[in-house]
Amino acid sequence: MTSSSSPGLARFNALAHDEVADVLHEICSSETWCAALLARHPCATAADLLTASDEATAALSPEDLAEAMAGHPPIGRPRPGDPASAREQRGMADASDALRAEMLELNLAYQERFGHVFLICATGATGEQMRDALRARTANTPERESAIVRTELGKINRIRLTRLLTEGE
Repeated sequence: MTSSSSPGLARFNALAHDEVADVLHEICSSETWCAALLARHPCATAADLLTASDEATAALSPEDLAEAMAGHPPIGRPRPGDPASAREQRGMADASDALRAEMLELNLAYQERFGHVFLICATGATGEQMRDALRARTANTPERESAIVRTELGKINRIRLTRLLTEGE
């Protein structure tokens, strides 16, 4: 998946500007992030696309980061019709009622403390691991948490872009 001959990258590169914008917006709801990736479309390699994503994520202002986070549902409550979040939060699918109730309580405490949804790259994590991360991160300073959120968003964006380029292959 490192050359434009990759079927997934070729499909992505062949999309019209408006189609690329729509696809990117499904990956990350920050308009600034989408614009940065649109400016580099088409990409010669998948690595170039991922690098563009990393650079765009690193450059997000606090407002842009808030816009990106607004596109993510709370852990344990993926939006209906949002297959990406449901897939990423699979670790909560079989969670006990007690764990679900605890996650709701912790999510609310986190949101009250930081003013936004708890964002974690949940792919491959169990419900208990997400709960433990949520507990630990609620104690962070706002500055530390903002840095962690940016890192987690970058991981999520990379996973979603990689999935986009490999679907159907």
